Amino acid sequence: MNYYQKKDRMLKLKRKGSQGIISLCNKLSHDLLLPRNDEMEADAWSMVQKNGNQFTVNGQPFYVNGFNTYWLMVFAVDASTRGKVTEVFQQASSVGLSVCRTWAFNDGQWRALQKSPSVYDEDVFKALDFVVSEAKKYKIRLILSFVNNWEAYGGKSQYVKWGKAAGLNLTSDDDFFSHPTIKSYYKSHVNTVLNRMNTVTNITYKDDPTIFSWELMNEPRCESDPSGDKLQNWIEEMAVYVKSIDPKHLVEIGLEGFYGPSTPNKLQNNPNTYAQQVGTDFIRNHQVLGVDFASVHIYPDSWISQPTAEAQVAFTKSWIQSHIDDAENFLGMPVVFSEFGVSTKDPNYTITFRNTLISTVYNTVLNSTKRGGGGGGTLLWQLFPEGTDYMDDGYAVVLSKSPSTSNIISIQSNRLNTFNSLCSWNCRWGCKKKHLMHNSLYHDEL
Repeated sequence: MNYYQKKDRMLKLKRKGSQGIISLCNKLSHDLLLPRNDEMEADAWSMVQKNGNQFTVNGQPFYVNGFNTYWLMVFAVDASTRGKVTEVFQQASSVGLSVCRTWAFNDGQWRALQKSPSVYDEDVFKALDFVVSEAKKYKIRLILSFVNNWEAYGGKSQYVKWGKAAGLNLTSDDDFFSHPTIKSYYKSHVNTVLNRMNTVTNITYKDDPTIFSWELMNEPRCESDPSGDKLQNWIEEMAVYVKSIDPKHLVEIGLEGFYGPSTPNKLQNNPNTYAQQVGTDFIRNHQVLGVDFASVHIYPDSWISQPTAEAQVAFTKSWIQSHIDDAENFLGMPVVFSEFGVSTKDPNYTITFRNTLISTVYNTVLNSTKRGGGGGGTLLWQLFPEGTDYMDDGYAVVLSKSPSTSNIISIQSNRLNTFNSLCSWNCRWGCKKKHLMHNSLYHDEL
């Protein structure tokens, strides 16, 4: 509508009374001030970035309430199980979960993505494409891990087996971190994933905002070198390598959070003495160029010797707070508590205790969120749809079967969404949403 058409329309409406003019003015204001739906969509789905110790999206804070479901890719391969991927995202979205951590690997196993070094099963890769595209439909971002420390889904031991089959002189699975040929296998996989063109969305993975971050490895450990030097050198090399191909996305290591030799004063915070001997070093590892945020896991039911609920809750609080303090005071980056849960296989398990531990994690991190701190978010281990019990390691949460747990998760999502909706420091509209945050976040609903 040009100027003359608008003027003519207003003159006509004037004869119908002032109410018509008011309605038209409201309509024109709405048209001028609000972007089109497609513009809003493009603006909202942009890369997650880091600003100091906060995640941001479009300049606004982005605190995470998320989950793990590691098996999405292998389920998406088969048409008979692909629907479970959609179910997980639907159910997660219904309680406000915004980030999912899952595997972008399956090495030399059943339904392997990588059948041998640099040899891929295209059907499995298309299944990963489907996972990424389906996540976007439900506005869920993905943390994609490149390899496992453990033997499940191949892991570093599979890479070493490939190396031995090629005639390499390898004596330990930890040669994964140091042998040039094995490292070249890993780099090739990273390069292949980053440059993959999604067959569903036609977006290259390294350009897709659906991906929250890349994870170098799930729970890396190098027990053959307790000094931590071997793993440190590997992290330094691989973090820079990922960034050299994809400078847009965030990168994290995948660590459990154990303190090491570089911080002897913090060893007392570890859950046990064994934790300081596995070759990881929380502070030192996360000071590497190319690493954007820290990761920590929380499993008091299997880590600490005291079996009581009180002891596990106390450890959880102190473990979280210690790492938030380190992220803010030493690292200058967010920390995500990227695995936590309670196993139904624990002799002392009750759903009441599981809810208590989840609430403890949420509330402790929320104390950081309230002040804009470095507690970047949490990822529950793990969310399952109904009918997948045979994949359960004891930690699965099925929302439809656990209404009390579902409610706790939903409340935490609402709290974080309120905070995330605050205008950024660049806001031009004088937003008043801080009052809404005060009323919502500071009410102890858990």
